[in-house]
Amino acid sequence: MTRIAFLGPEGTFTEKAATEVVAPDPELIPFHTVLAELDAVRSGEVDIAVVAFENSVEGSVPISLDGLATGEPLVIVAEVVLPVSFALLVRPGTSLDAIKTVAAHSHAEPQCRSWLRTHVPTAVFEPAASNADAAREVQAGRWDAALAGAFAAPRYGLEVLVDGIHDVEGAQTRFVVVRKPQAPPPPTGADKTTMVLFPHDDHPGGLLEILAEFAKQSINLARLESRPTGDGLGQYCFSIDAEGHVDDEAMGKALVGLRQMCADIRYLGSYPRATSDPPKANRGGQSQSGINADAWLSQIRKGEPS
Repeated sequence: MTRIAFLGPEGTFTEKAATEVVAPDPELIPFHTVLAELDAVRSGEVDIAVVAFENSVEGSVPISLDGLATGEPLVIVAEVVLPVSFALLVRPGTSLDAIKTVAAHSHAEPQCRSWLRTHVPTAVFEPAASNADAAREVQAGRWDAALAGAFAAPRYGLEVLVDGIHDVEGAQTRFVVVRKPQAPPPPTGADKTTMVLFPHDDHPGGLLEILAEFAKQSINLARLESRPTGDGLGQYCFSIDAEGHVDDEAMGKALVGLRQMCADIRYLGSYPRATSDPPKANRGGQSQSGINADAWLSQIRKGEPS
């Protein structure tokens, strides 16, 4: 039996992603928070955790990034990408004009903000631990409506008042599958390596030095963002997804160079990309914008629209 943690209660998109994890005799177990999921893996209470990592509209999920960057090490062994669209779930008989409160996970509201402003402009948004938790609270009578997957409605005795809610067509959420450190899955030719880099200090050109290690090996970065380390203002680490596998010669050389220049590196695993698009080709630094950069600089110095 493979015990798989997901952000609960039942009816979340994370549970849906967990059902796509290939594992022998899976048992799905809900947890109230992402950090509780990760701690359950660390303690051995579960074998695997599935956590939301990145959304194509709202960006990365900070609690997941920070939860993996600190604490006892865990590694990512797979990713699942799901299309995400929301439904407005209500108690039977509730009309749209009767909705005064709408609950959802804090990452869901920005994906539906324009729709909410147009269709329920006076409704107050209420953050919930998860979208399914919002649905459960609607069932209990605490809130009027929840933004959640339509598949959650029957679990909580709710009706789908409106389906297909989103501000951006084709939105997707990326979930990662994490477990205790182990050898990574073998290279597939369409892999991703995730890491967190902790520089020695803040100095001019520091980020450029890091990027140069990837550029020297012609490694494309799929994601790069800074996160505070908690050690004081201006102290940041870099969370990175790079195309390639730790067993690749190029990735190995890049990691060795980075380890020599950084105070620490949290290696978070190499794993197959959910999409098998070929790695990005090196364009040799040639600009493709067609912009007259000097004219652009002059415009912004004068306060003119650029």
